[in-house]
Amino acid sequence: LSDHNGRKGFEAHVGDRGVKLSGGQRQRIAIARVMLKDAPILILDEATSALDSEAEAAIQENLYKLMQGKTVIAIAHRLSTIAAMDRLVVMDKGRIIEEGSHEELVAKGGLYAQLWQRQS
Repeated sequence: LSDHNGRKGFEAHVGDRGVKLSGGQRQRIAIARVMLKDAPILILDEATSALDSEAEAAIQENLYKLMQGKTVIAIAHRLSTIAAMDRLVVMDKGRIIEEGSHEELVAKGGLYAQLWQRQS
């Protein structure tokens, strides 16, 4: 990432709300901020959805390390991005319908298991 004055990386100026950045660039910057802040609670809403699969895999690995010992609320449609979490809460039409670990939810054979099967 570089700006029109040649500044690169963290030194680059991205302008008002980063409107000239791609979705993937904005996501990478947001994730970098999360990593630098090291907050005890993380809220991730489709954290890697705008990234290509190679970048997603690299970032996801680092996110898992960052999540250790923290409370994480993650919203995801790609279940592979949240399968490693301790506890998953499945919502449908605004209601909690299932909760448990990935293994428990797959074993129950409910909505999560059906969605997991479709995505695998």
